[in-house]
Amino acid sequence: MPKRILIVEDEPSIREMVAFALRKADMDPVHAADAHAAQMDIADKVPDLILLDWMLPGMSGLEFARRIRKDEMTREVPIIMLTARGEEMDRISGLEAGVDDYVVKPFSSRELVARIRAVLRRTLGADENDQIAIGQLSLDAPAHRVYANGETIPIGPTEYRLLHFFMTHTDRVYSRPQLLDHIWGNSVYVEERTVDVHIRRLRKTLEPFGLSNLVQTVRSAGYRFSAIH
Repeated sequence: MPKRILIVEDEPSIREMVAFALRKADMDPVHAADAHAAQMDIADKVPDLILLDWMLPGMSGLEFARRIRKDEMTREVPIIMLTARGEEMDRISGLEAGVDDYVVKPFSSRELVARIRAVLRRTLGADENDQIAIGQLSLDAPAHRVYANGETIPIGPTEYRLLHFFMTHTDRVYSRPQLLDHIWGNSVYVEERTVDVHIRRLRKTLEPFGLSNLVQTVRSAGYRFSAIH
C-alpha cells in the first residue's frame, strides 16, 4: 500500500511540486496549508510521514512538531522539516523539537524522495521480536512500547530505536560514528552532532522516571548504556 505523506506547506507551488514528485514515487500525498488544516487531516487518518514547513501562518512548524510529539496518536509519526534555515543551531532546534530529518530549501524532488524513503526505512523497519528488561526499565519490541516499573514511557521514534539498540548492547562504549551507523544506517545526510541531540532527548525522556543516568557519557570515546555507575 502506498505510504501516506502529509505535506504541511503554505506555498501552493511547493505543495504541488512535492505532491507530483511523491505520486511519481508511488506515494500517497495529502495537502495542508497550515497547522490547523494538518491537524484535521491527521484526525481523519494518521499519515505514515509528515513533511513540515518551518515557516507556517498561525503556528510555526517547530511548535507544531512539538505538539505532534506530545500527542499519543502521532508521537511515533516521523517528521521531515522543510526549511530555508540551514544554520546548525536551527537544525538542532528542529531535532530537539522531535524532527527526524530536515531538507533545506531549495531542494530537488529526487533528494526529497530519497530522504523520505531513508526515514521510512529507519522508522518503519521491523524490530526484533523480543522483550528486554534492565532494572526498572523494560522494552516490549513487538508492542513498540517502553515501561518504567510498569508505567508507559512516552518516547519518540528515534529515541525508541536508540534505546532499543542500547538495551540490546549494554555496557559497551559506542562512538558517535558507530551509533550513526547502527541507528541511522549509512546515510550521508545525518551529521554526528545529531547523535548528541538524540542522546539529550533520550535522557530527558527517562529523567522523570529516575533512569536518565543509564545513558552515560564516556569522555573522548562516546556513549554507554549501563546500570553500573
